[in-house]
Amino acid sequence: MSDMMARRTTTLTLLTVFLAGCTSSSAWYGKEDDTVLDSHQQTVAAGDDALKRSVEGQTKNDTTKLDESIEPSLKKTAEKARDRLDSGEVADGEVAEEDRDLWMRIRAGFAMDHNQGDERMQQQLDWYQKHPAYVKRVVERGRRYLYYIVEEIERRGLPMEYALLPVVESAYDPFAYSHGRASGLWQFIPGTGHHFGLDQSWWHDDRRDVLASTNAALTYLDQLAQRFDGDPTLALAAYNSGGGTVSSAIRRNNRKGEPTDYWSLDLPRETRHYVPKLIALAKIFDDPGAYGIELPPLEDEPYFEVVETGGQIDLAHAAELAGVDVDEIYLLNPSFNRWATRPDGPHRLLVPVASADRFRQGIASLDPDSRVSWDHYQVRSGDNLGAISRRYGTTVAVLREVNNLNSDIIRVGQQLLIPSAKAGEDTYSHSESQRIARKQERGGRNNDGQRVEHRVTRGDTFWDIAREHGVSVRQVAAWNGMAPGDPLVPGRKLVIWSKNADAASATKVASNNRSGMVRKVGYRVRRGDSLSTIANRFAVNVSDIAAWNDLNTSRYLQPGQSLVLYVDVRNSP
Repeated sequence: MSDMMARRTTTLTLLTVFLAGCTSSSAWYGKEDDTVLDSHQQTVAAGDDALKRSVEGQTKNDTTKLDESIEPSLKKTAEKARDRLDSGEVADGEVAEEDRDLWMRIRAGFAMDHNQGDERMQQQLDWYQKHPAYVKRVVERGRRYLYYIVEEIERRGLPMEYALLPVVESAYDPFAYSHGRASGLWQFIPGTGHHFGLDQSWWHDDRRDVLASTNAALTYLDQLAQRFDGDPTLALAAYNSGGGTVSSAIRRNNRKGEPTDYWSLDLPRETRHYVPKLIALAKIFDDPGAYGIELPPLEDEPYFEVVETGGQIDLAHAAELAGVDVDEIYLLNPSFNRWATRPDGPHRLLVPVASADRFRQGIASLDPDSRVSWDHYQVRSGDNLGAISRRYGTTVAVLREVNNLNSDIIRVGQQLLIPSAKAGEDTYSHSESQRIARKQERGGRNNDGQRVEHRVTRGDTFWDIAREHGVSVRQVAAWNGMAPGDPLVPGRKLVIWSKNADAASATKVASNNRSGMVRKVGYRVRRGDSLSTIANRFAVNVSDIAAWNDLNTSRYLQPGQSLVLYVDVRNSP
């Protein structure tokens, strides 16, 4: 699908944001009391297009990049887990029974009109007929999740065609992540995720949680259907392009005296093809033989059970207790950004049915001290929370939380607990530096530009960097394993395959001239500042700031207070 700008205008601001890639979530930005049902946006299905290109032979890569919020030590696990999605490999004990078929149950729940003689639907049918491998692969990907989704749809009395919506959205890839920052099976963006109660933290992202995201998506679809008088085609169109977009199209047709059904509306191009794509899939799943397609068998029984863990637990340890691979745990629990479940809950894991009893027994007899591993660190002179968090791959907020700190102030000799992975790095992934380096080097294979390194400074934007080097924003983001909407953190190294020789040369000169770059600067304390935050901002030590300014570190800084800093311009904001 193509990108599109969505605009929300008020008397004070004109806010323009990229909203591509958020099919399920109806990208929602604005005040907390705004309703997502009235939003306007254009969307992109992240995983569907990638898989289609792969099936058509245009590319060997049929997966989207992983969300940058996922800790590097888990990214290899996620990539390995994704390989199992297409393989049909299941956990031990999960054997299909021929006399129990989920397809019959799905067909019985179809409620939409599949007989529309619309050219758009025929185009979709023709494509699927020519590419039966696509259908087979999305079924293999979805077999872990379909039973649960079918159960939820039946419980709510919704059209069973909705069970096929993750095919359109993510190709049933729970790790699908679009350049518009949409994530998960149902492709929620951050703002709309929050609107529907999908928590996103350092530890965890509910947009990828199988249970939470399914509940949010079906709730959203139900709300949209109610808004449009129970019409599922209009609900689906609004799910794709926003309720406001559909309502506007209806009003236009009303003024012209024309029909206001989905098939008669003038909608964005992607939305015009969105519903036909879903109905074409439903027609094929309803009668696969008529289209020369054979569906893989799918048993009508749950693949996983929800098991209460009673507290935080390392994912590698959980896999051991369940007797399955770490990647199987991660396939069923793709929401975790770190090596462990989140400390504040919900304390539960999805595990294969065949492993559930074993896992419950293991959890019941588990020593509380062995659930998660911790590093013990003694604060040294010059330390600050920012430097320690970077050293251990965590955040200042996490260090404050696990050590019950009320501020960023720490003292020499103080003992800190730092969360760490129980298993070795090989169990989870390569280091972040190695992973990012591989991504950055791969970016140049299909580009004739000159490789340059850019160190992010405060105020940098993707747009400015891209313009300087004669490349696109999307290219800069992709070369560095990011999305265009991701924040640029000062100090991060970016690799750019520059098309601008002058800019590339200037960047190299700057990179080679970085000795003796310490400068004296003045800084005026702002509200909320502390010695620690200032030290983090300018990449210096708290003790040095205190010495330069004859400060007592036990006293608070005052807004407006003047400080002298000696800053290496290589690291300055």
